[in-house]
Amino acid sequence: MNGGIFMVKITLKDGSEMEVEKGLSILEITKKISEGLARVATCAEVNGEVKDIRTIIDKDCTLNILTFDSLNGKKAYWHTTSHVLAQAIKRLYPEIKLAIGPAIDNGFYYDFDTDTPFTPEMLEKIEAEMKKIIKEDLPIERFSLPKQDALNLMKDEPYKQELINELPEGEEISFYKQGEFTDLCAGPHLLSTGKLKAVKLLSSSGAYWRGNEKNKMLQRIYGIAFPKSSELDEYVNMIEEAKKRDHRKLGKELELFFFDETAPGMAYWMPKGFTIMNTLIDFWRKEHKRRGYQEFSGPQLNSSVLWKTSGHWDHYKEDMYVLTDADGNEQALKPMNCPNSIKIYQSKLRSYKDLPLRFNDVDVIHRNEKSGQLNGLFRVRMFRQDDSHNYVTEEQIGSEIKDIVEIASYLYGIFGLEYQLTLSTRPEDFMGEIETWNKAEADLKRVLNEICGEGNYRINEGDGAFYGPKIDIKMKDCLGREWQMGTVQLDFQLPQRFNLSYIDKDGNKKTPIMIHRAIFGSFDRFIGIITEHFAGAFPTWLAPVQIRILPIADKHKEYSEKLKKQLEDLDLKVELDEREEKIGYKIREAQLQKIPYMLIIGDKEVEANAVGVRSRKDGDIGQMSIEDFVQKIQEEIKNFA
Repeated sequence: MNGGIFMVKITLKDGSEMEVEKGLSILEITKKISEGLARVATCAEVNGEVKDIRTIIDKDCTLNILTFDSLNGKKAYWHTTSHVLAQAIKRLYPEIKLAIGPAIDNGFYYDFDTDTPFTPEMLEKIEAEMKKIIKEDLPIERFSLPKQDALNLMKDEPYKQELINELPEGEEISFYKQGEFTDLCAGPHLLSTGKLKAVKLLSSSGAYWRGNEKNKMLQRIYGIAFPKSSELDEYVNMIEEAKKRDHRKLGKELELFFFDETAPGMAYWMPKGFTIMNTLIDFWRKEHKRRGYQEFSGPQLNSSVLWKTSGHWDHYKEDMYVLTDADGNEQALKPMNCPNSIKIYQSKLRSYKDLPLRFNDVDVIHRNEKSGQLNGLFRVRMFRQDDSHNYVTEEQIGSEIKDIVEIASYLYGIFGLEYQLTLSTRPEDFMGEIETWNKAEADLKRVLNEICGEGNYRINEGDGAFYGPKIDIKMKDCLGREWQMGTVQLDFQLPQRFNLSYIDKDGNKKTPIMIHRAIFGSFDRFIGIITEHFAGAFPTWLAPVQIRILPIADKHKEYSEKLKKQLEDLDLKVELDEREEKIGYKIREAQLQKIPYMLIIGDKEVEANAVGVRSRKDGDIGQMSIEDFVQKIQEEIKNFA
């Protein structure tokens, strides 16, 4: 209390503290810090939870003011834009019913119940109306209602009523109002529509209500928004470049992989694509063997007993393929490898001298993803996980995680990929005791502080696995797009559920700690990402065809065939184009196939026992001896170029 006024202590992101009157909003507190910051603030983190900037602070807390520069800050901005989209729709097409409109990692979408798909012309019209609403600078107000009043307010919106009816009695039901438009929403949102600047609707598609194909097909509109027009222009240019790099398009053009209705969400890997897959796996395998990992393989199908013990049956069953065997017993195709790794650990008595024990595998796993969520290689139902499960003592946690991050840094560096670490904490459906979770999260924070420095990593509240917190590895490609890649998950639960043990130096039984980790995320998804990252022009070491030999005439074929055999004996990936086509045509086609090297064979090359070298990157290099060319390409492969 200060002069009769109750005060609260605010701890800011930089560790500094300030005292303010109890009952001020986050916005009012922000103005005390900086008027400039208040103008660009979109929301805030209060004790690690994202809150609306209108939120009243009535007790001591930590406070981190967010702007568009942070992901959660962007999401508040984009969530507001989704409401402007819905308002524009209701102005133009009042008969259309509203579903949901969340912010996502790259913009926002809103789902609408209409029998007519949105055309490009309609999107232009809707976008123009959104810009009018932004220009009107409508104040955005938040309010709450009891359940029955909320239902009455949304009496003409059946999807909103469905959501309200699912809320427990007594729970706050919040709404946001701007002008004539009101929407059911938890927030957070900006203060007015005028806070939005540059907006663009990107596309529309069908989407089942709640992602369930048994429900009605709705129409979804995707969009993006930025505080500056220049940022929007930059994003649109990036999108256009991304379309050219679309891995699904390149997969067909380069004969890498394809998808077919006979196996939704499961790629058909063609010989060239599978060559990339095997090259990547071989590289991964050698690197992990060098670092003390032991590879195993487990069953594809496991009894429900195993999945019940692990907790997946209760927490993950809807995403599993469940089968019944000839004896009437329930089985499931494995959606992850951890229980099989545990069985390998249990196969013999373990000692403290065995730890850390690192089991890795590349088995195929299956997840029953909803059809509306499938997205090329990025979201599939069958894939090869670059999995590892490391069993450690409590004292080994820090050093083991450091080693894992070091591996990730090395592997990503080879591909020229930048990355950032994110701590994901306890989810709502967590398993185990809160005290155990608190300890695990504290351990990971300590390690991250050592690796990154305090405050130099992100925290994603509530996004951990059900059995433990995790470090997510997010990387950026050459277009600046962020991808969720590897993960490092600390697990105190499964070792206890499976009664895992080791004998310590005193002869007592102790429970190991389990670290789940993947670096690439999955080989399938990673290939999709790097296909776009390299625009299909894979580095020489990874290219499915490293060399294409192009004889100019029939008389050069014999020499070319011998050359092909000579290069293949050196483990180089070689094709021979024997077609009776002009050499210019052959060169253009090889370039379209993004082959690193073309070897042109004519009279001069045959006479000199040499090759005419043409590079995908550098063009015509000229004539070289076979030995010199081999040395050149082997050096590239050795250096992962």
